Amino acid sequence: MGDSSQYAATIEGIREAAVRIEQHAHHTPVMTCSAADAAAGRQLFFKCETFQRTGAFKFRGACNSVQQLSDEQAAKGVATHSSGNHGQALALAAQLRGIPAYVVVPRDTPQCKFDAIAGYGAEVIKCEPSMEAREAGGGGGGHR
Repeated sequence: MGDSSQYAATIEGIREAAVRIEQHAHHTPVMTCSAADAAAGRQLFFKCETFQRTGAFKFRGACNSVQQLSDEQAAKGVATHSSGNHGQALALAAQLRGIPAYVVVPRDTPQCKFDAIAGYGAEVIKCEPSMEAREAGGGGGGHR
């Protein structure tokens, strides 16, 4: 096995994250498919994260990050820009911790995504559909 220092994550860090989020994240199934195995020429495993809270694996990372914040940091809330899954994941992770979340979302995002992010308790800040507007936190035409 190679030098693990070349990776952003270590197995120890992954195990610690699993403990941090275990009370919040769903245990999602791992599935196999013989037709996919045959096509690939090897056995494949599929982690069904569509069954995760918010419908995506992104909840695991958002929850882990929010849980690692100090109380002082957490009191300030969390913010991101997203047009969907990450915004929902961060909003739910913040809600579970009892802290505010602010999500900058391009105004041309489908309404169901705005509703989902707000439904998890985040303040949604609409912006123009450009990276510059998103990074400015809704500046350049953004409003709540």
